[in-house]
Amino acid sequence: MFKNISYNFNWTSVYEYKQKFIDGFLMTIVISFFALILSFIIGLFFAYGQNSKFILLRFFSRFYIELIRGTPLLVQILIFFYVFANNLGFENRYVVGTVILALFAGAYVSEIIRGAIQSVEVEQFETSLSLGMTNYQMYRYVIFPQAFRRMLPALTGQFASIIKDSSLLSIISISEFTMNAQEVNAYTYSTLESYIPLAIGYLLLTYPISYYTNKLEAKIKI
Repeated sequence: MFKNISYNFNWTSVYEYKQKFIDGFLMTIVISFFALILSFIIGLFFAYGQNSKFILLRFFSRFYIELIRGTPLLVQILIFFYVFANNLGFENRYVVGTVILALFAGAYVSEIIRGAIQSVEVEQFETSLSLGMTNYQMYRYVIFPQAFRRMLPALTGQFASIIKDSSLLSIISISEFTMNAQEVNAYTYSTLESYIPLAIGYLLLTYPISYYTNKLEAKIKI
């Protein structure tokens, strides 16, 4: 198929910019790592908020989730960075980009956690309370371990999406993997030579998540 398009690969010119690929790859790892952690914390908070006794917290949680899930990430990045971050005086685009990515993913993580908890049989809640457990003990020792097994596959997909979604941060000039590949393409006019390593790089980042999650899932089932 590549022969049919009569494309002459020129890897030599792209290889001269190998450091840009390495720097972008490492930056994507850093951004994705902190976004993963922060999104899980945000997801836990809003999963709790949706079932809170406080009406305002429930309303705010639903509003946040519907707003984030109902609008494109690209628009969110532009609005959060150029409107909110600039007006609030946050100038570090890397920190802001990480937070934006975490807020976006957190809405989906929240729904994953909420759905997993609600899938646990109501008898488990009733039995825990009848044994005199507090709400913390019930969720810590009974509900959450069962829910975690059920949310694991969906969380894996969401965490892999965070890594790929980080490519959109190039719109606010964050020098991550995608932006650096675009710059190499602009320098060398070698489109496929610039984007094939990009695809391989993202695969190297996302595959280990799926692989080790499957092993963890098998171990938990055992």
